[in-house]
Parts: sequence; C-alpha cells; structure tokens
Amino acid sequence: MRLSSLLALLRPVLPLILGLSLGCSLSLLRVSWIQGEGEDPCVEAVGKPGGPQNPDSKNGLEQSDEDFKPRIVPYYRDPNKPYKKVLRTRYIQTELGSRERLLVAVLTSRATLSTLAVAVNRTVAHHFPRLLYFTGQRGARAPAGMQVVSHGDERPAWLMSETLRHLHTHFGADYDWFFIMQDDTYVQAPRLAALAGHLSINQDLYLGHAEEFIGTGEQARYCHGGFGYLLSRSLLLRLRPHLDGCRGDILSARPDEWLGRCLIDTLGIGCVSQHQGQQYRSFELAKNRDPEKEGSPAFLSAFAVHPVSEGALMYRLHKRFSGLELERAYSEIEQLQAQIRNLTVLTPEGAAGLSWPVGLPAPFIPHSRFEVLGWDYFTEQHTFACADGAPKCPLQGASRADVGDAVDTALEQLNRRYQPRLRFQKQRLLNGYRRFDPARGMEYTLDLLLEAVTQRGHRRSLARRVSLLRPLSRVEILPMPYVTEATRVQLVLPLLVAEAPAALAFLEAFAASVLEPREHALLTLLLVYGPREGRGAPDPFLGVKAAAAELERRYPGARLAWLAVRAEAPSQVRLMDVISKKHPVDTLFFLTTVWTRPGPEVLNRCRMNAISGWQAFFPVHFQEFNPVLSPQRSPPGVPGAGPDPPSPGVDPSRGAPVGGRFDRQASAEGCFYNADYLAARARLAGELAGQEEEEALEGLEVMDVFLRFSGLHLFRAVEPGLVQKFSLRDCSPRLSEELYHRCRLSNLEGLGARTQLAMALFEQEQANST
Repeated sequence: MRLSSLLALLRPVLPLILGLSLGCSLSLLRVSWIQGEGEDPCVEAVGKPGGPQNPDSKNGLEQSDEDFKPRIVPYYRDPNKPYKKVLRTRYIQTELGSRERLLVAVLTSRATLSTLAVAVNRTVAHHFPRLLYFTGQRGARAPAGMQVVSHGDERPAWLMSETLRHLHTHFGADYDWFFIMQDDTYVQAPRLAALAGHLSINQDLYLGHAEEFIGTGEQARYCHGGFGYLLSRSLLLRLRPHLDGCRGDILSARPDEWLGRCLIDTLGIGCVSQHQGQQYRSFELAKNRDPEKEGSPAFLSAFAVHPVSEGALMYRLHKRFSGLELERAYSEIEQLQAQIRNLTVLTPEGAAGLSWPVGLPAPFIPHSRFEVLGWDYFTEQHTFACADGAPKCPLQGASRADVGDAVDTALEQLNRRYQPRLRFQKQRLLNGYRRFDPARGMEYTLDLLLEAVTQRGHRRSLARRVSLLRPLSRVEILPMPYVTEATRVQLVLPLLVAEAPAALAFLEAFAASVLEPREHALLTLLLVYGPREGRGAPDPFLGVKAAAAELERRYPGARLAWLAVRAEAPSQVRLMDVISKKHPVDTLFFLTTVWTRPGPEVLNRCRMNAISGWQAFFPVHFQEFNPVLSPQRSPPGVPGAGPDPPSPGVDPSRGAPVGGRFDRQASAEGCFYNADYLAARARLAGELAGQEEEEALEGLEVMDVFLRFSGLHLFRAVEPGLVQKFSLRDCSPRLSEELYHRCRLSNLEGLGARTQLAMALFEQEQANST
C-alpha cells in the first residue's frame, strides 16, 4: 500500500526526472567524445612542465597556438609593501618606443665652422628634427643656435669613425635614418625628408651619389661625401663593432672613401644611387655658375648641390630652390582648385556649394546668437577692439604690420587682375574689418579709396570693397623645455590671524588629497602675526600648530613645517622673500591661499606648466557665489530641483552643482621656481632703489613681479580643480590703485550672477514698496 501510494504521488513528476537523467547522461557522453578527439600525444608532451621541448621554435609556436587559452591574471598588490606611484612619460611616443625619421650630421672644420656651417644651419635647420655639426677642432666654440661636437682630432678617418660612434651611442635608438654631409653641400631639405619617408627602415641601406674607387677596377662603389649619403639604422648597428678595426687597417685621405671601404670589407655592402624606385639625384655646380640662370633638369630635380664655395652662394641656392618649390606649390593649388570646381557642379548643391576661397572650409555658421563671430573695426591709425576694454586705441606693433600687409596684398591682387588695362594706386583706407574664424583663419573686409590709371594716362578715384582671407597654415608644435611629473612641489600657505579658523579645514583637505595618496609635495605654513599679537596673550595659531602636529603623527614621513613672522602690513612679495631664503634655488613653489583646495591633478598641472627659466603659471580658480544670493541647488533628477545655475561648478564635498565664476581678477595662487623668483626680485631691486622700492613692494603681488621684472612667459589659464568657497577678500588700502581696483571688482563680481543680483534687487524693492 505504501509503495503504490508513493508511485501515485511521483507519477506526475516521473517524465521530468527521466528527462533530466537522460540529458545529463548525454552531456557527459558528449564531453568524453570531445576529449577523446582532442587528445594529441605530441601536444601533451610539449605542454607538460617536465616534458621534452621541440627544438624547432616555429613548430613549437604552431602547436602551442592550437591549444592556447587566454587566462586572466588578477592584479594583486602586497599590502605590506609601500605604494609606489607609476610615473608615465610626457609623450606617448617615448612610451611606445617610436623613433624620429631623420638625423642630419654635418662634417665641418676650423676654417668653415663660422661661415659655411652657419649658412647650412640657416637654410636647412628648421626642416630637420636634429642637426649636428662634427669637427676635429678641440674646444670649438659653437655659433649661436648650433650644436657642435668636437672630437679633438682632424684626421679624416678618425673624424668619420668618431662621428659614427657618437651617432650610434647617443642617437642609435632614436632615429631611423642618418644623413651625413659636408658643410660645402647645399641640401634640398623637403625633398630629402620626403625621400627618407618613402624608404623602408628594415634593411641595410647605403644610399648616395655612387663613385668608383680611385685606381681600382672593383665593381663596388662608395658614396661621394660632397653630395651626402643616407645610412639606415640597422646598417649603423652592424657597422659599429667594426669601426676600430677599419680605423687601423684602412688608410685613406678622404673620409667618404674610408667609410665605403669599411662597409665593403666588413659587411659587403656598397653604395647605391637607386633603391625601391627612389633615385638619389645630385648636381655638381660648376665654378662661377649663377644659380638663377641654371635651369637644367638635373639641377631642378637635385637633392644636393656640390661644391658650394661661400656662404653667399649657399643663400642664393636656397633662394632659387625655395622659389621653385613655391611655384610648384602654387601650380598644384591651381590644379586642385580646378578639380574642385569641376566636381562641385556634380554635387546636390551645385555651384552654390562652392566656398571661397576654393578648397578652404566654408565660413563658420553660428547656431545661436552666442556663437556669432564679431568683426573688429580698424583704420590705418586706430583699432576699436582694445584688449583692456577701451573703446579706441592706437594701431601699433604686430597688429599694425598685419593690417599693412593685408592692404598691400589687396592692392597687388587688384593690379594683377586688371593690368595692363588699369593700374591702381592706394590713396587711403576708408574702413577695415577683421575677425578670426577658427575653421578658416583671419578674414578681412577692406574699403579702399583707389586711384585708377588707364593705359592712356586718364586718372579717376574709385572706392572699392575687397575681401581677403589669411588661411590657417600647417599647425606646428612649439618647442618647449622638457618637464616631468616627478618634481616635488613645495606648497606655501601664508596665514593671517583672521584666517586661522579656516586653516583647520585646509589642513584636513590637504591630508585627504595630498598626504593620503602620498603625493610628492610638502607644505610650509607662514604664520603672520600682527605687531601686538602673541605677546603675553594666547597664541592665535595654537590650533593650527596642533593640527599640523597631528597630521605628522597620523602620516609617518610627512612633514608640515611652519614659520612665524611679524608684520604690520604684510604684502605677498615680502612674505615670499622670507620663504624664498629658506629653500634651494631649484624649488618649485605653489603659492596658495587658505580657501584653495589643491589636489593631485592641480599639482600635476603645476609641475607641467611651471618651467624653470621659461614660464611661470598662475591659475584662475573657480569662485563660488554668495550662498545667500545663490542658494545651493539640488542635483539634476532630484524632485523639486530648480534650474541649473548660470555658471555651474562642482562642490567637492557634496558633488552638487553650485553657482560661481572663474575669478580673473584674483592672482593669489601661482606656480614658479625659486630661481626665477630670485632673478625677478633682483631685477626689481636693481631698477627701483630706496624708498621707491619700499613703496613698490607694498602695492605689488608676486604675479606683478613676474609680469614687470621678468622675461619669462606668464601663463594664465582657468583651473577647474581649484574651487573656492565664497569669501570676501580683504582689500588693503596700501595696495596700488590697480590692485585695489581688482580686489574690489573681485568681491563685487563674486556676489552672484546678474540674474541673481537683479532678482535680489527686485525682491528688495517689492519688500520696500509694501
């Protein structure tokens, strides 16, 4: 009875149990079949740790690829080991191991270093990433802007051997091609760079003007040094071990013959004039030949011209080839413009879609009134768009030269179009307008009063409007000194007695953003006492000193130094003088305020933008508005949230958007090197003496010292990482008129946005009226 009743209960689920059992059985059977088919005794032998290894690496790779399975290795960091910050390179090219394309080495001598070598440097140096000059003169004095390497021995074979050794040691890992030439050779730099760009780097190549050895009947050839020659990096690496042997075994009075003999005897490689469809073309210039009259195909297509007897001839050759390249460029532009006109007719827009000038982007089309690009009005003497906001200022300097060039270009183009029927002469500029279009360049619209002269001598005054465009040329990277993120930053915080309560919050933020992640930065507190403070009364900075000591105890290895000074009317420059004397000249200072919250990103930008002997960096912080006029808004998406503030920032503590603006009037934060500050300070002391210097120090800030008494670049940029709470700055009446005006303007602009101020006034008027 019990069994029948149990079967009756299980009968509804019996099909399910049978299905699961059958499915599991089939799955196990299929797995066993797959394992049986995949078994390979050869692979097992290779894969076992102690099994035999295949001596053929290629076969081993093929077998291992068949059974390769990716495995994720989880990251594990030993908590007992100290955390080490990973420093990334400044350029991705360095991290990837990429190499520059071409290095040029020029062989010069004592007699021609200051003449022909200088001419070579002025004609081709700006076309190559690196240009070096090698001479056998000991202690040679390098001309300005030239990098000269002195070997101390003028023997030809020795000079060539040491030059190759220097290139291999210092630049063998950084360049793909090495071009060696003499200083009496003119090189058409753009063509040479294009030739190096077309050749494959994975080969041993000795390319140049091939010559036969003197007095021998060998088929092998060497490259004539007068016309220059290319060496590949791989060939230089193979040649390096044989240089000492070649220098002792091969005797030659010419360095190019010595190099050719060394390559043939040791590596079996001779000079070639053509490779991969690229022909190295050269031209031998006859004595007293005028480059302006030379028009042979060999001259016009040459990569190198030799010999050049004097610097003036080098410049004439450069002028001739530059004119040829310019004509070729204009011809290509005209051909491309003709093709664009022909193709534009076939587009849906037709001829109406053709922009002017042909081939350049169309003018920027604004999508709202805030994107409209304004025009600046100018005349020949004045401009009505001044940097300081004045309505009118003199047109001078580069701006005046720019306007004059635009007027001359307009007159030249008019004469080119209408001559010989008409000839135009400028009388005066009636009106001028210009604007910068980021997509095109600088646009000009000129109203010119012209005098038109016909072929018969009739004259008439005409007023014509012309439009011109100075297009954006190729973007180039400005050379800047190399900086690194490993530099230690010395933060300097001047503290007045009134700012002591706020310093506790600064120290806590400093611990969280700098000490906790172990940033390479130190902090010095400059405690400024008044004339009567701290004498017999409780120390107003006692809490600050206790908080600094607590942070040193909490973070072993951290050191927060403090320095006490007494001043009746402290100025930023005087306080910086005290700090500057306590630190080495290579110290990177970050001058900060008690309301600033510097983090790792801000410190990195300080390291990258402050360059010793080159640039000082003064960031523009984001200042929050008065919370009374600009109340805290809820984050987007929260019920009851109002509209976003006009100038949103992010509160680091709450993550909610707050209103504010970048305070361009404030310059209390700055990054600079101590050596640069001392140099500017010494120049200030030299130009201002006695009572005049004392008065100047009272009304100057550190940024003004760099601006007026330093030749460094002064870099000002908004810094979104510096967010300050609302505070009213103490505008001392001892400040200069300009600084006092900036201080007052900063306080007024920091109250709130215009809409908020208008609403506050409106509500106040409504309250007064009722």
